[in-house]
Formats: sequence, C-alpha cells, structure tokens
Amino acid sequence: MAMGESARRVAALGECMIELVRRPDGTFTMGFGGDTLNTAVYMARLGVATDYVTALGDDGNSDAMVATWEAEGVGTGHVLRVPNRVPGLYMIETDDSGERRFLYWRDSAPARDLFVLPDSPALVADLEGYDLLYMSGISLAIWGERGREVLFPMLDRLRERGGRVAFDTNWRPRLWPDRETAQRAYDAMLRRTDIALPGVEDLRGLYGDADADTAMARVRGAGVTEIVLKLEKPGCIVSAPGLEETVPSEKVAKVVDTTAAGDSFSAGYLSARLKGLGPVEAARSAHRIAAVVIQHRGAVIPRDAMASVLDG
Repeated sequence: MAMGESARRVAALGECMIELVRRPDGTFTMGFGGDTLNTAVYMARLGVATDYVTALGDDGNSDAMVATWEAEGVGTGHVLRVPNRVPGLYMIETDDSGERRFLYWRDSAPARDLFVLPDSPALVADLEGYDLLYMSGISLAIWGERGREVLFPMLDRLRERGGRVAFDTNWRPRLWPDRETAQRAYDAMLRRTDIALPGVEDLRGLYGDADADTAMARVRGAGVTEIVLKLEKPGCIVSAPGLEETVPSEKVAKVVDTTAAGDSFSAGYLSARLKGLGPVEAARSAHRIAAVVIQHRGAVIPRDAMASVLDG
C-alpha cells in the first residue's frame, strides 16, 4: 500500500539531548542526538520535509540545537521553549566491535513535559492535522502517565480524520518505573499504530516474546497492518496485507559505530514509503541507509558521508 502524496505533513516527536562521544584517545566531541531527532534529520536529508516536536530550555545549547536542525532542513515551529531549563545529556562509549554504551543525565529535561506545558494544548490541536506522526518507545517513556493521557486521545483524533502513526519500539527498561506500566503503555500505543517498526530484542525484553514469530503475532494482534520487524541477525521481516517477506540487510565491511542504526533505518523506510515505494523496496532502502550510517561515528553522520544514498 503506497503512501505517496497522502502524507504531506510529517513530524517526529521526542527528545534531543547533548551528545558527548568519547574518542579512542580519551577526548570528547560534543553534538546533539536523540532517537527520533536522528530519524527526523535523516528523513530531511532524504528529501522528506519533517518537523521535529519537542521541548527545550532557553539556554545556549538549546539555541544551538534549533539552529542545527534548521540547517538540516528540519522544521522547528513546534519546538516549545521552557524558561530556566536545559536539555538532557548523554555520553556514548564504543568498544572495538562498534557496540555502544550510553550514560544519561536527563531526569529534568523539558522534553519530558512536552504535553503538560502552557503551550501544549495549542501544539496538540495542530498535531492532529498532520498526515504522519512518528515516535518511539523512548518518547513514550519520557512523557510519563500524564503525557500519555494527552497523547493517546490526540492520536485517536488524528487517525479518525485519516492521519497515520508510525512507532519504533525502542525499549529502554531504565526509563520505566516497572515492566507492567511499560506493557500497558506499549499495548495502548500499538493499538494506535499504523506502521510499526519493532525489534525482536525489544519485544523479548518487554514481553518475554521468545522469537520473531511470537513478536510478529503480538504486533499483528494489536491491529497494526504494516510491520517491519527488525531481527537479531541483520535483516527484517516486512508484513503488510497480502505480504510477508524477509529482507536481508546490506553487508558492511567494518562496523564503526551502531549508534542510530535503527533511527536511520526508520528514516529510510518511512521516507521510501512516503515517496510511494512498496514495503519490501522501502526496507531495502532502509538497510542501505543504515549500512552507511554504522560505518561512521556518532548519531548523525556528516552529510557528505551519505552521498551514495541521497537523492540527486
């Protein structure tokens, strides 16, 4: 089922943090990153106009974030600014095989309050008019019960008028008070999802699902009609009405950093679908994007490193 021109207003919702990356010599470089923000940037680079929806502080780093996103072509009209607050921060350390370890300082980040700020009602009203909203399990976690009480009715209204919702499961147990709370939230989110991008490892950690078949059955059982299930070995299973196919990933000579592998995959898949490609070809495109990203350090790699996969 091609999406094509049916999706004209696209937004990614979540949190962006200050990113510190430890280099092999022990020094750090600073940037900005967050799962849905990474996806928004890669979608913009792939030619899909995408707004980013979050809350930031009124400090210099928040100003720099907005300027960086605008330079990437990401829309910032729905970035709420909160006086006397600062963004969260995370540190990435990678081992010799490219696997990463994250350390976070985010408990008081303004993005957590996105749906309970004075400007939130106007934001929610406008988001209901979008054609596609994308968010993740991290987004779901940081907004808390109060935020989700606003989010879910908003998604219902958006879908009633023909909008669509895409969701990447991104399970992070440390962000949740307990597994039962997370399961309830994920169940509610999946019931409101049109395009799911779950991971087998995510659903095993959250629900105890033993394998890909069990994970796929769970997401289908929630009523999701388009599913891209990311496998533990490189590759994915694409499921849509009348279709189920395993799509292997691209071969990569050397993995440098797996940060944002899933985020760039989501960007590649959704961008391809928005341009009218079918689910299987969109998954192949997503694999190509992710294969480039994991050969470079950091969440958002230099634009010129993506020349081989960018249009034009």
